[in-house]
Amino acid sequence: MSFLSEFKTFAVKGNVVDMAVGIIIGAAFGKIVSSFVGDVVMPPLGILIGGVDFSDLAITLKAAEGDLPAVMLAYGKFIQTVVDFTIVAFAIFLGIKAINKLKHEKEATEPAVEEPAAEPEITAEERLLTEIRDLLKQQRQP
Repeated sequence: MSFLSEFKTFAVKGNVVDMAVGIIIGAAFGKIVSSFVGDVVMPPLGILIGGVDFSDLAITLKAAEGDLPAVMLAYGKFIQTVVDFTIVAFAIFLGIKAINKLKHEKEATEPAVEEPAAEPEITAEERLLTEIRDLLKQQRQP
């Protein structure tokens, strides 16, 4: 199989398409969460801790000089990103928990697959009778 045909087979598989859709939806979900955190969660939280805007929290490492901008350590944006991550991680946790619950319910409702019964062990009596049968067959044959 050539490299291109192998790649085509890989790219057309359903798993790759599903993964691409998941990545696109995940990116959109990330934007929604960022907006939720930045526009809904952080403003009231800032008010509760004294009117602080988290996106403005920063430490100036080097002041601006001439045309050069100031060098800032923007830890407020980092705090906002950590809150974003926590919300996304919690949402994914809830989704996976729901999927696992559905899997367990499905397994519980599916009939159990019965394995074929194993052949019972031959008792000593049955073994002896089999040997007698075989000996009688040999005696009848010329």
